[in-house]
Amino acid sequence: MSRISEITIAVESGKQKLIEELVQEALDDGESPNAILDKGMVPAMMSVGEKFQKNEVFVPELLLAAKTMKKGVEIIRPHLSSDALGKMGKVIIGTVAGDLHDIGKNLVALMIEAAGFEVIDLGVDVSPAKFVETLKEHPDCKIIAASALLTTTMNSLKNTVDEVHAAGYKDKVKIMIGGAPVTQEYADKIHADAYTPDAGSAAKKAIELVS
Repeated sequence: MSRISEITIAVESGKQKLIEELVQEALDDGESPNAILDKGMVPAMMSVGEKFQKNEVFVPELLLAAKTMKKGVEIIRPHLSSDALGKMGKVIIGTVAGDLHDIGKNLVALMIEAAGFEVIDLGVDVSPAKFVETLKEHPDCKIIAASALLTTTMNSLKNTVDEVHAAGYKDKVKIMIGGAPVTQEYADKIHADAYTPDAGSAAKKAIELVS
């Protein structure tokens, strides 16, 4: 079995204690840092994301795989070309104003990062103005990912979409929304560009939106 195959299995299995050693050994053997990332770790996270969508694994397994990948990335980060991480573009992510839930948002951030995006995480209780302000600081951003976990904060999603569009970014950035009470019908109603029900599908949709 190749080192990269071992790395893939380690990430999928959440082997945090093994990943750093395996990645270092792969580098010592002359494997390209980009290959370790693109052929080993990213496919592993995509696989775990697909299993999560099919209810074959659950949040703890998804988190463990993501944490394992992050440990591996830290080993190869100094060796990567400057555009290897974040090569798909920038994503601004946050839970909307009035909502303090972050587990789902954190999972989405990890999966989107694994898919090759640079993630700017604004945290929770993020106002529409803060999303717009961050867009102005990062005019090359391609996607805003906003979540609401409460029915009472869903209107903050609408306010975020409205304010981003009013600021002149309607045709410049895609807005992706999600969260327990959110539906495709609601996304259509507030003119969001995409709705995703979970972290695995969020990563795939982000890739679609910039392709």
